[in-house]
Amino acid sequence: MQDAVDAENNGAAKPRFRPVPWSALESPADVELWIEEHNLALKEHIAPHETGYGVCFTLAEGGTIHMQTSADGAIILDVDAEADWVAPLIAAVAQAEPPQGAMWVLPDDKLVQLIMGLSSLIATSTLVAGHHFGRGQRRRY
Repeated sequence: MQDAVDAENNGAAKPRFRPVPWSALESPADVELWIEEHNLALKEHIAPHETGYGVCFTLAEGGTIHMQTSADGAIILDVDAEADWVAPLIAAVAQAEPPQGAMWVLPDDKLVQLIMGLSSLIATSTLVAGHHFGRGQRRRY
């Protein structure tokens, strides 16, 4: 019996990061605290050689948004097709038309406003590493 349990556990790799239930953030101070905690978690769990790291928001009404901030201060959003319904909110934050594809690039001064806008729509957040973030498809706002 134990051999079967061991074989099952060895055959299926456990996910490196697990979804964390989201608690709605109600003020800019709450968002800034979440950003600080998220940055600390990235420093603790992401190796210096890793790329494509950030956070994946699973939306309560469907779809996911992968988000990372770049070294040059941009906010990069990879919005999957199932989450297209959130494009008007992102466009309002960016004060721009939606891009041709799924990749949004926003200035860093929009981060708090973006998280505030998305907060009530998020079901879970998960740290990610190795996400491709659509290199070469970026359009700045």
